[in-house]
Amino acid sequence: MGVRKKQMAERLKAEKQKIAFAKLNNCPTSPRKMRLVADLVRGAEVEKALAILRFSPKEASRRLEKLLLSAIANWQAKNEEVDIEEVELFVKEITVDSGRMLKRLRPAPQGRAHRIRKRSNHVTLVLGSNNNTQS
Repeated sequence: MGVRKKQMAERLKAEKQKIAFAKLNNCPTSPRKMRLVADLVRGAEVEKALAILRFSPKEASRRLEKLLLSAIANWQAKNEEVDIEEVELFVKEITVDSGRMLKRLRPAPQGRAHRIRKRSNHVTLVLGSNNNTQS
């Protein structure tokens, strides 16, 4: 392995130490409703994002709060030697993608039927840190 490849590998490893992510799959909420809450915390610092999610009246905010706490725990597991108060963690990236859809039929007048689509979504949350306090 060349010197340049080693340097790139070390730099990638250092970048991976700075980020942590958590995923929520097949959440039974429509992606549109989840995106409304996700847009509130995108780019926010972790403490501020937790406060926003805790006091938001929407049901999707409870699920995102739990996901954010999971991402914080994942970051702490990666960086055990670093104090979480020193590092400025923020929500680097949050994406909401549509998941699978349950299709149901609801009876309608005159022998017809209306299709009901029960949507679900996948959420991916990535945390980043601003400080370079890692060794």
